[in-house]
Amino acid sequence: MTSPKVLLTAWQLRAKKRYGQNFLRHPSTAEQLVGLVRVTPEDVVLEIGAGLGALTIPLARSARKVVAVERDPDLAGLLKTELLAAGTAEVVILQQNILDVDVSKIASSEGQPLIVVGNLPYNISSQILIRLVAERNSISRAVLMFQKELADRICAGPGGKTYGRLSVLIQYCAQIEKILQVKAADFFPKPKVDATVLRLTFLHTPEFPAGDETFFFKVVQAAFSQRRKMLKNALSGSFLKVGATLARNALADADIDPSRRAETLSVQEFVRLSDHLQSLLPRNQKDGLR
Repeated sequence: MTSPKVLLTAWQLRAKKRYGQNFLRHPSTAEQLVGLVRVTPEDVVLEIGAGLGALTIPLARSARKVVAVERDPDLAGLLKTELLAAGTAEVVILQQNILDVDVSKIASSEGQPLIVVGNLPYNISSQILIRLVAERNSISRAVLMFQKELADRICAGPGGKTYGRLSVLIQYCAQIEKILQVKAADFFPKPKVDATVLRLTFLHTPEFPAGDETFFFKVVQAAFSQRRKMLKNALSGSFLKVGATLARNALADADIDPSRRAETLSVQEFVRLSDHLQSLLPRNQKDGLR
């Protein structure tokens, strides 16, 4: 593995802040991370932000195939050269924004769920996660590197300031494990904070399945959109437009104190609230929220 600084200099390139580019400096870190992914020769891996190939090359040596997504055209060309030099044939490079990639189509064409791996750019990490949740039937598990602060938010339990929308969405449908801490000094350029690698194993059936997941996700979004407000006010004042009386009735039916705030509700309580709220909504209003 060539030093990122040396490689970028040779190609007369610089890391681009707008893409959130920070590259792993040490091959031992990359190898350790790939080992924790537990790839087999039967697996197909979707890599988000392949960059200079620090993870792509060791992944390709273990997997049946790697689909490497890299939106930066300069890096896509560099990556192709690095892969050729490493003799890794079973890699397909997609020069796209990951948010535009049809994950389910790739899984369908490969005839199996994908393993998703990546060092996620901070500025779109939340968007990527929400997209992966929506596509989770096409994904067996994801091993993703986040800035430590965001990883802590994903893993947080109810009752604290770090617990939020992402915490509920991911915990609803996946088992979460912190599997590796990576120091800021292990990247080039050096970011301001350390990173945490999470393994997300998506559940075939959530422990507390919502009657309507699309509506459930919207209820969670609405509740946290005004997280300092009491739930009855947050819901009635949100884009759901449910009205104060209906919000109070749904909370009462779900056995949830209307003066509580979103950050105090467990995943199970959010599911219960969503199901009761949906049962009280007129059909035309339900259809408008889909």
